[in-house]
Amino acid sequence: MAYFHGVYNSEQDTSLTTPVEGSAGLQVIFGVAPIHLSSNPAAAVNTPMLCYSFKECQEAVGYSDDFEKFSLCQSIDASFRVFNVAPVILVNVLDPTKAAHVTENAAASYDVANGQITYDKDYVLLDSLVITNGETTLVVDTDYSAAHDDDGKVVITLISAAAKEAASLSVASTSINPDGVTREDIVGGVDATTGKETGLELVRQIYPKLGMVPGLLLAPGWSQDAVVAAALQAKTEEINGVFDCNTYLDIAADDDGAKVYTDAKTAKETMGAASNHAAVFWPMVAVGDKIYYMSAMAAALTAYNDANNADVPYESPSNKALKITATVLKDGTEVVLDQQQADDVLNANGIITAINANGFKLWGNNTAAYPATTDPKDRWLAVRRFFDWDGNNFIQTYFQKVDKPGNKRLIQSIVDSQNIVGNGYVARDYCAGYQVKFNSDENPVTNLLAGHLTLHTYLAPYIPAEYIENIREYDVTALETALGGE
Repeated sequence: MAYFHGVYNSEQDTSLTTPVEGSAGLQVIFGVAPIHLSSNPAAAVNTPMLCYSFKECQEAVGYSDDFEKFSLCQSIDASFRVFNVAPVILVNVLDPTKAAHVTENAAASYDVANGQITYDKDYVLLDSLVITNGETTLVVDTDYSAAHDDDGKVVITLISAAAKEAASLSVASTSINPDGVTREDIVGGVDATTGKETGLELVRQIYPKLGMVPGLLLAPGWSQDAVVAAALQAKTEEINGVFDCNTYLDIAADDDGAKVYTDAKTAKETMGAASNHAAVFWPMVAVGDKIYYMSAMAAALTAYNDANNADVPYESPSNKALKITATVLKDGTEVVLDQQQADDVLNANGIITAINANGFKLWGNNTAAYPATTDPKDRWLAVRRFFDWDGNNFIQTYFQKVDKPGNKRLIQSIVDSQNIVGNGYVARDYCAGYQVKFNSDENPVTNLLAGHLTLHTYLAPYIPAEYIENIREYDVTALETALGGE
């Protein structure tokens, strides 16, 4: 250790701007992370990780710009580097205890140069390193230290004199194998013996473990798979038996989905995207040379939009700046859509896209249920999300009233309190109307005897002004007035 005597300066990297925070669009993201770069790889497996900053994400699950291998990272990047919005909940499904998820690197000899070894294997779990000098196994932090460099390679620094004196050392290790992760890992399940939950089954743990209600379920890089899409849609309703949320799905922008916009409708139907709690996106998007699934970028935009609207999801993310540089296919081929193509083929079939209108904008307001349904609460994404958010808030607010005497005072306190909340929404133009009633015809004595009270909420979130028409007509009278005589 250096010996200090005197006055010194030190510097640290400039901190990023503090993210805007909101929970209405809380993203719960499932996928694959470079956990070999995390601070504790074992803790980052099939566990919801709540993160409020890019640094926290790095420490929790690691980070890499290789979005194809490590799908979680595109949402980390979109949320914290593009939109700077927090928090997110990350669920990595890559599990080093699964044989398919790791690769064993056989022992090989490496030359020692300047007291270091540059290990040439990718995705190495540092705690798996086995370094030997003949018959002697080196001890971490005594004989050597190891760390990943900026390229993800492992640099082994020798500490002890004996290790430094060696001309070469033998190194073996275990690497994670992101290619070994399958859709079954994303969907997950419950172990019949241990009861351990994995993959999307972990949605159930979010509220009891973190005290937060999911807003958006995501699996960018996986949601284009019909099996994963079905599981995501199924998980949006009755979470913990009571809560509802939404999911963002992608149509594959390749031969497995649609490479031209006219094929997107068929691809949407093939993948089974039809829930009123789902939104579907096509194609992919790019920021420079980084390519993202649109669901990742759209979800970050949605959360950012909510956070800037007092954390109330009343405004559609459509026609908001998407902060991208291109819309692309999976192979990077640019897709140039005009408004007519976006409207007549994609939006008309419940598919959201992006168009360049003096900068790229997210474009589309319909849920995946459209055009099969035209019910406002099920067709319009903004309305659906407001319904779900308001219902979730009601449950959390009045849970404390459960099991109290079901008398008039209890009923009136709930009705009055919620109407005050609703009046605030109306006054702020979050919705056109909001009223809660206790209707006698909805509360027969048989229900009351069973301890069942029913309240009725009438609410009207505003419909997005999707179509603004300007009727123009030649004004003959004005011409006559301008040119007529006395």
